[in-house]
Amino acid sequence: MKRNFLRKWYVVFFDLLGFFGAFLMTAFLATSDFKGFNNFEWFFVLFFIPLIVSAVVTIGLAQLQGIYKVMWRYCTVMDGIKLLKTVFINFILTVGIFLAFERFVLRNMPMGWRKIAICYSFLSACSFIFVRAGVYIVNKYLKYLKTRTNEQGKRILIVGAGAAAAVIIHDLRSNINLTYDIIGLVDDDETKKGLTVGGYEVLGNRDDIIKLCKKYRVDEILIAMPSATGEQRKEIIEICNQTRCKIKTVPSVDQMITSGKFSLRSIEIDDILARDPIVLDNAGIANYVTGRTVLITGGGGSIGSELCRQIMKFHPAKLVIFDIYENNAYDIQMELNEKYPSNKPKVVIGSVRDLARLEVVFGEEKPDIVFHAAAHKHVPLMEDSPREAILNNIMGTYNTVKCADKFGTKKFVMISTDKAVNPTNIMGASKRMCEMIVQAMQKNSKTEFVSVRFGNVLNSNGSVIPLFKRQIAKGGPVTITHKDITRFFMTIPEAAQLVIQAGAFAKGGEIFVLDMGKPVKIYNLAQNIIRLAGYRPDIDIEIKEIGLRPGEKLYEELLMNAEGLTSTVHSKIFIGKQIDVDMADIEERVKELLEAANSHDKERIREVMHKAVPTFVEPEVINNEVVKAH
Repeated sequence: MKRNFLRKWYVVFFDLLGFFGAFLMTAFLATSDFKGFNNFEWFFVLFFIPLIVSAVVTIGLAQLQGIYKVMWRYCTVMDGIKLLKTVFINFILTVGIFLAFERFVLRNMPMGWRKIAICYSFLSACSFIFVRAGVYIVNKYLKYLKTRTNEQGKRILIVGAGAAAAVIIHDLRSNINLTYDIIGLVDDDETKKGLTVGGYEVLGNRDDIIKLCKKYRVDEILIAMPSATGEQRKEIIEICNQTRCKIKTVPSVDQMITSGKFSLRSIEIDDILARDPIVLDNAGIANYVTGRTVLITGGGGSIGSELCRQIMKFHPAKLVIFDIYENNAYDIQMELNEKYPSNKPKVVIGSVRDLARLEVVFGEEKPDIVFHAAAHKHVPLMEDSPREAILNNIMGTYNTVKCADKFGTKKFVMISTDKAVNPTNIMGASKRMCEMIVQAMQKNSKTEFVSVRFGNVLNSNGSVIPLFKRQIAKGGPVTITHKDITRFFMTIPEAAQLVIQAGAFAKGGEIFVLDMGKPVKIYNLAQNIIRLAGYRPDIDIEIKEIGLRPGEKLYEELLMNAEGLTSTVHSKIFIGKQIDVDMADIEERVKELLEAANSHDKERIREVMHKAVPTFVEPEVINNEVVKAH
């Protein structure tokens, strides 16, 4: 506060100097050109009182307008408009003060008095502008000198010549501590070529990016296209990746609305996947979430914790986070406690494998909605430990479903996976069994039981992307299982939002299938991550093929042959055709699977799993095509 006070009076001091300078200039003009003013002392006495009154009134007006609160080296157009408004009012008031002085204080003023009054009013108004313009210009000049003389200054090319680019240029030029040298802009709008934004020329379009980067030795590319579609951003990034420049971008409009920030960030892999923002039916979600008690199993995991974040936006009466791993549960609890201090979530530690524990929790909390995200998901680990897949995934789902029915839960949403479709591994087969449990239970309960099926989630715990990043940090190699392997990907927030949205559409028994976009080649994904890290694939960082892991497919599916797709009102959510599943049959299969699990015999577990899940096939045969598991 003291510093702001001193800075304000520092500016007031320069304003007073400006007014005095305007007075001296007016005195010079008056004694040189106007009759009756050839005596400077007489002029000084004559003008002294209105000068003081004018200065006090102007400074007071500027204070009321907030002019002294503006940091002029960072001024905006609105600040400039406010300044011009103040200056105009100042001019009118100053002229008025001098005329009032003539009328009520000194009559019979010398010839030319009014012209001199107008002259002084104009010059004092100009001085008020010049003081602030001087601050702005000096700051820009110092920034220019620092950029030109600092050999470490980064040479910047901006992609996009719209409002976002203008903001970036303003920020870069305003910050004297940054050493950026903007060489120009590119934009696909041909009408902008040759024009300038913030004093920098539009040099061409996207096809010129590579050429311009070489010509001007560009160090960094800034993508200023917040309104671009996911596909447009992907195309631009792919072009920029052909240079060796570091790439940054402004967030999309959707991200800026969500975060409330406009700032540059590094390119992430989800920018390359061309996923457009999700549009949610917020009213529909609020209708079934707001004011309800929501229980999320596995609430500390990647998907579970994001479900917690998204659910809290819709103001549930209570959020209960149920998880066996207390560290993750604690982290999301602390995060949400800080963000929602008046509606803190409750954390309950326990396992979905423990039916007695679940019954106590359901009995105490009586959840209206359950999101079941607790599961083992790693394919190779479940191949080695199939018993755990049965106990945690299948029995955990069976226990949670039974509790939801017993304690009157209104809606139950289970998180499934594309690996449940024609599974070739224990993990996928266990999740398919979970889907069948949920579908069968629907026939015998008032609870609406549904499953939501989607593919891989970017940057989730244990996903391939963090692995690639760790391998790159160590200098490589980046390991992939097969050069032709493909996977579906979506972001964690996108997956969580669509799961919640699917819950709003649930009538009971559906398997909702999320639109995952186009499948992505893992080899191409590895190349892009290497480029984003500033290296060249297979030159700086090797990509090494190590062979398919046990139970791993070359590709994933989101639908079985017996399932059809029905669209919903949401463009990214579909419903798979319900397959008839009998609860008595399911309970018999669950019993056999539990007995096999307790035998600790991997071969028997696998055999019983094949019987329980008819679509479970060995990895060598997929759709009558032979795929070798190396």
